[in-house]
Amino acid sequence: MFTPAERALAIDLAALAYTNPFLEVRIEHERRILGDAYVDSQPYWSLLPDLDRKSNIDLIAMKCVKLVEAVRPRLDDMSRADRQLYSDVIVYFLYERYRELFLELIERGTAGQRVAFYGDFARDVEHYVPGTDAPHLFACFFQVRRAFHQIFRNIVGRSLAAARLRAAIWESVFTIDIRRYRRSLYARMTDVPTLITGPTGTGKELVARAIALSRYIPFDERRERFVAEPALMGLNLAALSPTLIESELFGHRKGSFTGAIADHTGFLESCGAHGTVFLDEIGEVDPAVQVKLLRVLQSRSLQRLGETTPRRFEGKIIAATNRDLAAEIRAGRFREDFFYRLCADTIVTPALREQLAEPGELQHLVRFISARIAGEEEADALAAEVVRSIELSPGFDYAWPGNFRELEQCVRSVMLRGTYRPSPSASYDARQSIANAVLSGDLSADELLRKYCTLLYAKTRNYSHVAEKLGVDRRTVRAKVDVGLLGKL
Repeated sequence: MFTPAERALAIDLAALAYTNPFLEVRIEHERRILGDAYVDSQPYWSLLPDLDRKSNIDLIAMKCVKLVEAVRPRLDDMSRADRQLYSDVIVYFLYERYRELFLELIERGTAGQRVAFYGDFARDVEHYVPGTDAPHLFACFFQVRRAFHQIFRNIVGRSLAAARLRAAIWESVFTIDIRRYRRSLYARMTDVPTLITGPTGTGKELVARAIALSRYIPFDERRERFVAEPALMGLNLAALSPTLIESELFGHRKGSFTGAIADHTGFLESCGAHGTVFLDEIGEVDPAVQVKLLRVLQSRSLQRLGETTPRRFEGKIIAATNRDLAAEIRAGRFREDFFYRLCADTIVTPALREQLAEPGELQHLVRFISARIAGEEEADALAAEVVRSIELSPGFDYAWPGNFRELEQCVRSVMLRGTYRPSPSASYDARQSIANAVLSGDLSADELLRKYCTLLYAKTRNYSHVAEKLGVDRRTVRAKVDVGLLGKL
């Protein structure tokens, strides 16, 4: 029922429909679909405007429409395998047709509102793929559009490290097999907690937000409304005592402890089936609380403080930490059984220095932060000032120990004071930056010698001693010492 050319196009469209949009493999499918008409664009989705990619998407959509118009009349005569391939193409076709309407729905919110275009969608589904569960497909499409929006807006950067983080979040939401997710896993992902690890200031809360607000929400066909909106409830465990943590998470009964003057519903109970509880700084939590949380994850039930009545936990848990949990387990501060209950879905947020290893990334991120802080009309000028200031001090090879959070403060400091002075504790990170550059193989032989000479001279402040240690002439050492780097060591 397909010509050879139609089948080749259908296979690539089907693959594109179910591909993680934040991986480079998407570009391979786009190239095969468009051939010579493909316009080279950025390899990764990012906030930077990309008109070439939009051009490619529009061309693919047109080719998809032509294929569907040609093949739809043959539907009744298709084999089971061809019908499945056709159905996969229709997934791409219908998603593209309603993509902008779903975006409008995201921007205005869905709480209690009737979705006016669902009727048109249901009729299209019945026409192109009769017998398909239209409400479920509608809910899946809305989730895909919402997930792309949340990931795209929360995780910035054009680097490979940022792209891998976005791809990892997508997999956390949909797994690596979106077909299986659509068939059955959409109703089971609540049972899988997510653990986010990484240095302080790398956006772990933004990752949690992107995952939580991308969850599947069923669509009520009769009322033409989504049954709820996804919600995120966060708790910083490092800021509270064990008793207060238990009270906030599990709730309490009046009189269960001093100050419990009324019954209280905890986060775990109140978040509901479509909500998510975010446990920040999970590595700081008391072992006794770990035991209770482990029981919640295992049995999906909980008890309020002062009660014995079991209550159902229906939401999802996301935990985050900047600690090395393996070391915490060895030290006896973190339960191994609790870790293994958390670690199936683990996301690691990259340090800022990993992103800045790619050319132009500093300018891109500074431009993004400048627009957010000073407004779009001032963004270009402020970004240029910030980059010039960083070049002078602390320098382009600065390790940014405070990560993205520190870069934000740098932009604010330059805007207010015209300069940025890192914390005195950053000296260790300058040395760590050199070590990281050596391990990653990013340095030329001359750069390696320059940095090593500077590092040794910072310890002794004696050119002759460094020259003797390295087996080179004293004048060579003097010429290689980097004064700018020396100030940070």
